[in-house]
Amino acid sequence: SEPLSFVKSAGGASGTRALVPGALIENDMAKTVCLHDYQKDIMRRLSEEWLTHRSVMVQMPTGTGKTHVLAAVVSSFLTDGKRTVWIVAHRRELVAQIEETVAKYGTSLTDGCIRVMSIQWLTRHYDDVVEKPELVIIDEAHHAQARTYRMLWNWCPEAKFLGLTATPCRMGRSGFTDLFDSLVCSWSVAEFIRKGWLSSFDYVSIRANSREQRLIDSLEKRGADGDYQIREMNDVLNRHTSIERLYRSVLEYADGKKGIVYAVSIDHARNIAAYYSGKGLDAAAIDSHTPAAERGRMVEDFKTGRIRVLVNVDVFSEGFDCPDVEFVQMARPTLSLAKYLQQAGRGLRKSTGKETCVLIDNVGLYRVFGLPTMAWDWEAMFRGDMAGRGIRTVRHGNGTSPETVTAEDSCQDFGMEMIVSHDRLLSAIALQKTPNPCKRPELRAWHDKNSGLWGLCRGRNKITAPVFVTVFDIRHDMAAVRLSDKNCGLVNACGEIIRKEGYCQSMKFMRNNFLTVQKPNGRSDYIDLYNLRSYREKPEVKRFGDVEMLKVGRMYYSRTKNLYASKLNLSGGYIYDHKFYVAIFDYNASVQCYIDDPHMAGFPWGYACLLGGDHDSYYWICRWLVDGSIIVTDIGGKYYHVTDCGEKKYIGCHFPAEEGEKCLAAMERLAKHAREIRNMAESEKMKKRRLLLEKSGEAVPFRSGMKWGLKVGERITIPPIYRNVRPPIGRYCAVEKNYSQWGVIAIDGTMMIEPQYSDIEISMKGDVTGTKVSGNKVVVKLP
Repeated sequence: SEPLSFVKSAGGASGTRALVPGALIENDMAKTVCLHDYQKDIMRRLSEEWLTHRSVMVQMPTGTGKTHVLAAVVSSFLTDGKRTVWIVAHRRELVAQIEETVAKYGTSLTDGCIRVMSIQWLTRHYDDVVEKPELVIIDEAHHAQARTYRMLWNWCPEAKFLGLTATPCRMGRSGFTDLFDSLVCSWSVAEFIRKGWLSSFDYVSIRANSREQRLIDSLEKRGADGDYQIREMNDVLNRHTSIERLYRSVLEYADGKKGIVYAVSIDHARNIAAYYSGKGLDAAAIDSHTPAAERGRMVEDFKTGRIRVLVNVDVFSEGFDCPDVEFVQMARPTLSLAKYLQQAGRGLRKSTGKETCVLIDNVGLYRVFGLPTMAWDWEAMFRGDMAGRGIRTVRHGNGTSPETVTAEDSCQDFGMEMIVSHDRLLSAIALQKTPNPCKRPELRAWHDKNSGLWGLCRGRNKITAPVFVTVFDIRHDMAAVRLSDKNCGLVNACGEIIRKEGYCQSMKFMRNNFLTVQKPNGRSDYIDLYNLRSYREKPEVKRFGDVEMLKVGRMYYSRTKNLYASKLNLSGGYIYDHKFYVAIFDYNASVQCYIDDPHMAGFPWGYACLLGGDHDSYYWICRWLVDGSIIVTDIGGKYYHVTDCGEKKYIGCHFPAEEGEKCLAAMERLAKHAREIRNMAESEKMKKRRLLLEKSGEAVPFRSGMKWGLKVGERITIPPIYRNVRPPIGRYCAVEKNYSQWGVIAIDGTMMIEPQYSDIEISMKGDVTGTKVSGNKVVVKLP
């Protein structure tokens, strides 16, 4: 192993932790990072990639020591003479865990050059960070597609980037190649188990025809991220009977063990914890609303055994480090491969005395993804050629509803089945008994020689009988076909005809999710595959941030199932790009928009709204909040709060009257909270400005090339973009933009007087005398 020492520091800005490496010295207080062979291999391959690439993503399964590799990379980087490293995470809980883990490798206090911070803190305080990094490490880098992360590459054009993740995939096929140049993968989960670095496991699941599986199959709604809608999951699964079955499965397969449960919602988690505790099983619910101190106490009680079960809502999907988790119960359905592997991986860490782990799948994730030991094609997902999205199994059974129980399958309703036991896991891996659903065979056509007709199949599985005269094209898990009656149609992956077209010459899939239909008269129609709407004229795709619209002739259309069509001759200037949503001025809007932000008070009042990633419906904006979030209503009268990260949360409905009052009260609470956050941010900004202005004695002009700027201490407040900058007089200094164009800037960079005078004189009292080209003088009193 290779020892690497670290020394902890109290330096750095508020909200961050600064650390510096030791010089590989012996220190009785320092602990060493001992790299295993597979971690050394990752380090070697990363170094090779950095020779030719600036940005590299590294994939290592959950529980295999990504933080140790992070520490080793930082030490090696700084030992080579580099000065500054940023470590960026997407949640403050992860920041604290990274700080704690890295700090374990040294405790000496000294000025440091490593900053550990959340992306939220960094975006708010970027101007306060003086020195640009030479290395940026992004933890849980599968979140790095968020708009705020993209700014890092613009902020740090000279830095190298390292992204660490267990799951380099996204539910959409967007990939990561616009940020990272290459991917370095470690061993698979199966290989880590085979070599003894991860724990073996028993995997038990609900049965295919169980009542619980039918409940999950009934989930139809999707959230903005493409996963199951939380509200619908909560309505379906947050019931006494379902929670009772959760408890019975723990009692049967993990009695006496301690573990964690993944719940659908906060209310669901609390109900599970209450039920388990009522049965004598010490359980506690933990979520994003749990205060940090109480959360820390709960985790510590869990580690010491005072709490046997922690029920959480996405809190422990990433960054939770407790090796002696003996069972993981999955009570939250998901279509996200990343969520599935992050959850299952919590139980696979090795620990002393832990023989194996039990994975209790109460929501049928095995039938969506297979076992966690599958060999995933991370490279394809990294490139965006494959989505990290599970395939929901569609069964053509007896058509019973989730609530219907037949005598034939009632015996399976409350039973679980053992998918694989820990003693048979290695042989199951070797035989590859379970196919990878995310890498399933492509949809293709098959030909029946007897009838001369065509059907659809996936691998050896025939999706349809031979009923098509022609299969024109296959793409996006859909097929364009000619039916036996000579009409044409569009068929989905289940073999269902989702659109009929009448007779046509040919059909072909195009870029940007369109289908071209050539009619007998030579004319072509264009079908938008998002909503199956047909256009006579080829649509022009217009992109506004995360939203696509279609311009057809003199009108704009949404790509949502509930179609929005603009007024005739709408100018593109009335479509406002807010990155995560688009606002479209519409004087026929059925909802009047209330604007909290005075900076937007001049905007017209009626707006339609399209949300990024939402292909179900358009909305009406009913309130703009001062923190940049919005409140919208759909065409059914339901209200939602949408934040800048694209999260859409249901607020309520205006009808009946009682619900309407609750909805209005919820809106006011959101508006009040937004104002409080805005006021706190502005107050903090003003406080920092006052502190900076008080340091006028430290302000000095500096030259970079042929241009001048201003520094206050080590912080650059005026970038070197001016022809000349005079030494400050009090809080202000004169700057020359072009020849004989002088103005005044405060030492914090605030422009006080635009450069327009042939000369400027500043007095200690704050009086500014500007001389015009004509020789006339103008006196301005500065605050």
